[in-house]
Amino acid sequence: MPSHADVRAALSAALPVMLGYVAIGIPCGVMSAEVGLSPAVAFLLSATFYSGAGQFMMASLALAGTPVASMVASVALVSCRQLLYSAALSPYLSRAPRPLAALFAATVTDESFGVNLSRLASDDSWTPVRATLVNVASMLSWAAANALGAAVGPALAIPTAIMSFAMTSIFICLLVGQRWARVTVVVAACSAVAVVALKALGAGSLAVLLGALVGVGAGMAAGALGRGEGAPR
Repeated sequence: MPSHADVRAALSAALPVMLGYVAIGIPCGVMSAEVGLSPAVAFLLSATFYSGAGQFMMASLALAGTPVASMVASVALVSCRQLLYSAALSPYLSRAPRPLAALFAATVTDESFGVNLSRLASDDSWTPVRATLVNVASMLSWAAANALGAAVGPALAIPTAIMSFAMTSIFICLLVGQRWARVTVVVAACSAVAVVALKALGAGSLAVLLGALVGVGAGMAAGALGRGEGAPR
């Protein structure tokens, strides 16, 4: 069982993500209500599927009358980024009990991945228990915000510009809190440039996934170069 110290540390780390999820989850819940989901169903969906991009996409495609097979394929493609998260986090969860590792894997998402990877890599006191608590707290805030949005429904007039910037603002917050080094700068810069370029070329939602891959590749190259420069000659 997690200790009080674990809960306090996890909530402190998860708070920026939780607040951001409230801003994003309410509009997502509003869209869910337009599709016909009740608050209870919106909460259940958010707590099981738990993918902001995927849920927004599902609602948008459903409202556009997209066939179910196309919806499944589109959401699965966008969710492929989870494979990158698994590869990055698996070394830190290798000794965790299987039930805990399974719960962690089922509740990780973009923002909690960023929080936990940074802590696991730099903080020896950051355990799988604390990492899982960050995931669960973030998930519950997301699910509650979706349920609230579905309950209020179209009565909430949220400007589109604010809805669009909410997700971006979370990543900016997480990026600013990173420990800046050459590799971090290379990853952030290459990812941003790649996403903008791919969007301009019409890659659509694939731009984020491909941009992330470009950033990972650039970071690995920069890290290898740095180790090579530091090697004895």
